[in-house]
Amino acid sequence: MTADRFYSLHTHGFVRVATATPAVRPADVAFNRDAILSEAKRADAAACDLVVYPELCLSSYAIDDLHLQGALLDAVEDAVADLADASASLCPVLLIGAPLRFRGRVYNCAIAIARGRILGVVPKSFLPNYREYYEKRWFSAGRDVANEAMLLAGQTVPFGSDLIFEAEDLAGFSFHIEICEDYWAPIPPSSHAALAGATILTNLSASNITIGKADERHLLARAQSARAVAAYAYSASGPGESTTDLAWDGQGMIYELGDLLTQSTRFDLEPELCITDVDTQRILNERARMQTYGDAADHDVEAVRRFRRVRFAHEPHFADRGLIRPIRRFPFVPNRPEHLDQDCYEAFSIQVEGLRRRFEATRAKHLIIGVSGGLDSTHALIVAAKMCDKLKLPRDTILAFTMPGFATGEESKGNAWKLMDALGVKAEEIDIRPAATRMLEDMGHPFSEGEPVYDVTFENVQAGLRTDYLFRLAGQRQGFVIGTGDLSEMALGWCTYGVGDQMSHYAVNTGVPKTLIQYLIRWTTRTDQFDEATEEVLEAILNAEISPELVPAGEDGKVQSTEDQIGPYALHDFFVHHIARYGQKPSKVAFLAWHAWHDAEHGYWPMGFPTDKRMAYDLSTIRRWLEVFCKRFYGFSQYKRSALPNGPKVSAGGALSPRGDWRAPSDASANLWLAELRDNVPEA
Repeated sequence: MTADRFYSLHTHGFVRVATATPAVRPADVAFNRDAILSEAKRADAAACDLVVYPELCLSSYAIDDLHLQGALLDAVEDAVADLADASASLCPVLLIGAPLRFRGRVYNCAIAIARGRILGVVPKSFLPNYREYYEKRWFSAGRDVANEAMLLAGQTVPFGSDLIFEAEDLAGFSFHIEICEDYWAPIPPSSHAALAGATILTNLSASNITIGKADERHLLARAQSARAVAAYAYSASGPGESTTDLAWDGQGMIYELGDLLTQSTRFDLEPELCITDVDTQRILNERARMQTYGDAADHDVEAVRRFRRVRFAHEPHFADRGLIRPIRRFPFVPNRPEHLDQDCYEAFSIQVEGLRRRFEATRAKHLIIGVSGGLDSTHALIVAAKMCDKLKLPRDTILAFTMPGFATGEESKGNAWKLMDALGVKAEEIDIRPAATRMLEDMGHPFSEGEPVYDVTFENVQAGLRTDYLFRLAGQRQGFVIGTGDLSEMALGWCTYGVGDQMSHYAVNTGVPKTLIQYLIRWTTRTDQFDEATEEVLEAILNAEISPELVPAGEDGKVQSTEDQIGPYALHDFFVHHIARYGQKPSKVAFLAWHAWHDAEHGYWPMGFPTDKRMAYDLSTIRRWLEVFCKRFYGFSQYKRSALPNGPKVSAGGALSPRGDWRAPSDASANLWLAELRDNVPEA
């Protein structure tokens, strides 16, 4: 794949969608036509694929009985012809609202226009006729109109509420149209359209504004995008509509699978385009995983079969036009500022509750944990401490052991002791070096002869002995072993199998990736979950190099660095989220990672993330570590995950338990994913 093709949003299943709030004058069709065209040209310049306008934007909405005036309806039809002609040189599909006549009736319609062609006309299904609304005075309901065609602007076009529009040359670009009140119906028309395959659900709305109504619209759009496993683009009428009895705020918003991608500035006096890139491949992948979606389509098979497909040539540009979309650098880390404390509290409490239930179920007297002074054991220990507090047990219920080996640093060992002392747990030290030396001697390992051979065996002897001691201590002291390994390590297989850090009686961290562990520890210090002495050592641990401390420091004094060997955990957590949770191809993950990480000054960082730790990664770096990830994740680490001990799922991003989110054979090949990466991601 060429570099230009790689950087194109269309290559990776994205569709650029906009909601438009054009200028409007009541019943001034010529003015409204020109305002619609002006926004269409701006959308074309922004490389939009689809533009959703407000309801009846060609005539304006709040004109009451003027909707039944022949002169106005004639002017609307003429304006539709003008817009169709003008669209021939524009790339976006335009969804325009207009009143149209059909067989002696007037319908409130949405018109799909693309490249000089009127693709189809969709009448409004549900007409509000309560409180301030009385649409049935002017319009006929279109919910039963199907398999019809109408003559419009000299073209014979499909007409009905049974239309789904699909691009022939851009996979995943499939949209449905509903109009305002349809959205408030107990079963919106878009529900069945989504089951019939539409990935982008659109709503042309007028919807006057009242106190709190904007929140209601958000609720409906978010819920429909999540329930229908789709994107939902909503565009409401803005300032310029008649305010005889009502007011208008011009709310535009686009959701995808329950996530808000973008929203407009409400009450803006200037025309506005609200633009984002919708990931149709993510939507399709999610539908493939969610069997309830397929079951619902089977259950409502007659409603699904009712739809007609209107296919069109979209002519996607496949050029580098950037990516307009929020991408979380840390997809497992809470990112809602207004809910930050709640989300962190919830994540922490899930671990505490999982450990509490297992502790009570085993009727153990003690919790056994190895404490290294690193992130994972630190987090597991403070979770255990909170569990003791919750059960009103003394913290010396926890038996914590620090077990220095050949490469244990004074700083990490010191931090381990400071943390154990600050938390008030029962702490002991077991030096594993004599036992490790004896084992290496028995094995005939070169290290026992004084040679500086620090191979995998050298490392695993130490890791295995630590776990062996913990299990024997648990048997001796009527306790059970708390696992400290995290989700990131399980994804990469960065753990010693069996009698090693892969095994425990309960793996409390196994659903928590490294980036979330770091953030949760920061949260505990920021919200005073512990006393000042504990918080001080927690900060010191956060600032230390991530290291297994199994290999002695080199002559330059540099300690063994995990991230130097396997890559940044920030990238690996990004990879595992998009690959394991959504099944995205490596090339697309690289594309997303580049947009998320190539510029440290661009985009959002989690609240409170230290400025001096804000890194950037270029494409070659991303490609290098993604190749490492694919080799390890697909190629040889599944057997470790298949034998994972129990542990709680924490994030909606998923976990890797063989009893939960991820099941895979232990002897699969990584070649397919590596080939896809190498063939489709430029080296620089």
